[in-house]
Amino acid sequence: MTIGVAALDLIGFSLTTQSELGHVPVGGCLLIVATALPLLVRRRAPLPVLAVIVALGLVLNVTVSITQHFTGAVVVALYTVVRTCRRTQVVASLLGVLLLLSDPSSWPRPSLMDSLSNIAAAVIVVVAAVEVGRWQRDAEARRRGLADRAVAAERRRIARELHDIVAHHITTMQLMAGGARANLARDTDVAKEALLTLEASGRTALHEMRQLLDVLRAGDDVEDEPTQPQPGVGDLERIVAESCRAGLPTALAVRGEERPLPPSVGLTVFRIVQESLTNARRHAGTARAEVRLTYEPRAVSVEISDDGTGAGISRTSGDTGSGYGLMGMRERAVLHGGTLEAGPLDGAGFRVAATLPLAVGQGAL
Repeated sequence: MTIGVAALDLIGFSLTTQSELGHVPVGGCLLIVATALPLLVRRRAPLPVLAVIVALGLVLNVTVSITQHFTGAVVVALYTVVRTCRRTQVVASLLGVLLLLSDPSSWPRPSLMDSLSNIAAAVIVVVAAVEVGRWQRDAEARRRGLADRAVAAERRRIARELHDIVAHHITTMQLMAGGARANLARDTDVAKEALLTLEASGRTALHEMRQLLDVLRAGDDVEDEPTQPQPGVGDLERIVAESCRAGLPTALAVRGEERPLPPSVGLTVFRIVQESLTNARRHAGTARAEVRLTYEPRAVSVEISDDGTGAGISRTSGDTGSGYGLMGMRERAVLHGGTLEAGPLDGAGFRVAATLPLAVGQGAL
């Protein structure tokens, strides 16, 4: 910055003196270069820097009798003062700059045109500094707003994840514990299997919750233990088997040509199935469920239905106790540009159907 300003002012001074005086004063060139040097510390001491530049400019005005106008050093110093100093200091700085730019040969009655041109130049610098400051404040406010929205969206995502994990695994553990208690005296093998499932479900819930909490610890030291991948469509058989063991007979049907899906899409499909089966176990009563996963040319769809008759109103409202039931599933689908439909079936039962589009190269044919 300083070198560029010195070079620009030196070129302008040389052309002006050559035109008006017929020669280029060496002393004036040295003063022009010296005037730019204080700009090196303009951010730390803007007012003293402008004062030094004005003083050197006045010396140049006295020693070289040419018409003086705004130099690059004056522009940069005044701009810095306007951006960093109080209003009274800015006014004092403007007076000093206008004194510098007055033609000594015209004192005490300076030329009207010179005065107006210098005032206009000073106003332009001040207005530019004020507008740039306002633009930077607005840009910073927008950045903060975007950051706040990103944090809020991440919190909602974590809340949905925690809800899905807790609702599914705790419901499964509750049902398996009840089954183990009921069969403890009659069939120890069934009770043992239920307890094993209970233990595995608790371990899985703790592991998934730990992964989510690691997101909140971003910036802390990463542990040596490798992070397990998030669940996806490959885990649907496991979730269906857990549903069967928890007392809801569930069938899984896959249609279309199976192919890898983006991790986020696979996780969304898994969470929708997990939440739907959890709701069915809670509210459907004695029922059977079916999960249908369909691979389409440009999308993947999943449908979960049951033939239960219990608590239809609660399931329709999507309220499973924490407010993240069907609403959370719908938000997940919309996040990927998809749709989700949920409602009771004719006669009996409940159906949840979601379609998630796939971009070219994301598992699409």
